[in-house]
Amino acid sequence: MTMQRLDFLLEESKKGRPMTLALACPYGDDALAAVARAQLEGIVKAVLIGDEGKIRRLAEQEGHDLSGISVVDEPDDDRAVEKSVKMVSSKEADLLMKGLVKTSSLLKAVLDKEWGLRTGSLLSHLFLFEVPILDGRVVGVSDGGMNTYPDLSAKVKIIENAAACYHKIGVPQPKIAALAAVETVNPDMPATLDAAALAKMNERGQIKGCLVDGPLALDNAISEESARIKGLSSPVAGKADMLLVPDIEAGNFVGKVLLYMTGGRGAGVVLGAKKPIVLTSRFDTMETKLLSIALGALAARS
Repeated sequence: MTMQRLDFLLEESKKGRPMTLALACPYGDDALAAVARAQLEGIVKAVLIGDEGKIRRLAEQEGHDLSGISVVDEPDDDRAVEKSVKMVSSKEADLLMKGLVKTSSLLKAVLDKEWGLRTGSLLSHLFLFEVPILDGRVVGVSDGGMNTYPDLSAKVKIIENAAACYHKIGVPQPKIAALAAVETVNPDMPATLDAAALAKMNERGQIKGCLVDGPLALDNAISEESARIKGLSSPVAGKADMLLVPDIEAGNFVGKVLLYMTGGRGAGVVLGAKKPIVLTSRFDTMETKLLSIALGALAARS
C-alpha cells in the first residue's frame, strides 16, 4: 500500500468510537480551533484542561463552538499539564495534546515515574508529509523532533515505534529507508554503518513488521528513477514510506523543506509512551494540528 494524501487520516479516524483527547493549556496557536473541528467531525471527544474563563473567552472571540466539549478548570499551567497526563495514564483519556505550554514542561510530566506515561521504550517523533511534487504521496520522517543523535540501539526503537504506528494507520509492512549522504557503506561515515546494520538486522528478523534498507541517499529513497540510475534493486529504494534520518538536525531540515519549501501538508505525533502525544509547533497551521490529532487518534486505537 502506498499512502496518497493525508486526508485518509481524517477518513479513517472517523470510523469507530471517537478517542478521548486531553488538551493541556488550549490557548492560541490554533490548537483550540483544531480540537473543536476534530470534535465536530467525530474524530475525538475533547477534554480541555486549563483556565476555564480564558478558554471560554478565547472560544467566543474566535467563534469556536465548545458544545459537548468538557472543560476542567485549572488556572495553573503546570497543574493543568499534570492533570492532562494523569487523565491519560489513568485511562480516562486515550491521547494527550500539547497546547500553549513549554514542551519541556509537558515531557517532564509525561516522564514522571509515578504517574506519567513511561513504558520503558524510547520516545520518538514521527511526522507524515504529503509531498505535492510526488503527486501527493505521503512520506514519513523520524526522528526529527525528539532524539538528537541516536545510536544504533535507539534507531532500532525509532523504527519499531514507527512501524507500530504504520500498522495502526493501515500499512502492514512499511518500507523504511535508513538515510545517509550516500548509498554505499563508508567506514568514515557512521550513518552508513548504522544503516547497513539496520538493514541486516531487519533481514535476519531482529527488526520486525517492516522492510528496512540502507544506506540510501534521499533521492534514491523516494525516486524510483534515481534508484534505477544508481543501479539499486530493493523493495525499499525509490518506494520508501518512511525516511529514518541519522540525527535530529537532518530530520529538522528535511521536515521543514517538505513542509515549507514544497508546500506540503503534515501530521506529527510522539510515539513510545503509553498513549500517543500530539506535539505540534506554534507555527503549525490549524490543518496540520487537525491532521496530527487524526493521526494520534488512529495511533491510540487498540
